[in-house]
Amino acid sequence: MQLKLKVWRQKNAKTNGEFQTYSVTASEHMSFLEMLDVLNEELISKKEDPIAFEHDCREGICGTCNLVIDGRPHGPMQGTTTCQLHMRSFKDGDTIVIEPWRAEAFPIIKDLVVDRSAFDRIIQSGGYISVNTGQAMDGNAIPVEKDLAIKAFDAATCIGCGACVAACPNGSAMLFTAAKVSHLGLLPQGKVEHTKRTRSMVDQMDKEGFGNCSNVGACEVECPKEISIENIARMNRSYVAAVFGSDE
Repeated sequence: MQLKLKVWRQKNAKTNGEFQTYSVTASEHMSFLEMLDVLNEELISKKEDPIAFEHDCREGICGTCNLVIDGRPHGPMQGTTTCQLHMRSFKDGDTIVIEPWRAEAFPIIKDLVVDRSAFDRIIQSGGYISVNTGQAMDGNAIPVEKDLAIKAFDAATCIGCGACVAACPNGSAMLFTAAKVSHLGLLPQGKVEHTKRTRSMVDQMDKEGFGNCSNVGACEVECPKEISIENIARMNRSYVAAVFGSDE
């Protein structure tokens, strides 16, 4: 496959960036990141600066492969991370536009790499259980309704990639924060600190400069783990309870 790539290049957060055009030969069996590896090998052989992009496990579970491809976070395949996207999703002769996440709370470090440490600070503000939950056998002895267990597990599949933020026209982190609030708050072990956790994490999210949710729904569509926006509604109810001291 002969492809033309328009890639966003930017030295750091303080400099202006621009698109640069490259040509690359790729196999339809390659993953998208392997295709970028091939391009970087060519750039290095020419003594040019390789394109900076993030990756780790390349198995769709770590959330670091954050690229906007042809205007869509993680590319054209729904429910798929960039590292699990293969070149057979494109055609010979295609022009592919590759950008970093675009959000004020995710400043660009270099090229396609953004600083997502705002997510870490949201988690640090309350995305954990500090009470004594006992040993594994104690946890297994606590009955949990199947429906709640399924909802908690679905929320816990969030990999913190930030696609929800990149997809949202307001740069909102509501889906990410709601998923983290839900997967703990739905289980008995997380109920003790649930309202405190919700208020703390939402307040930190606002401090980080993320935008407000306007129920566009793009976050759910572009989420590689297809996390439901029902979690946002659940978190909103919890936040009202935390602020006004009412029952959920």
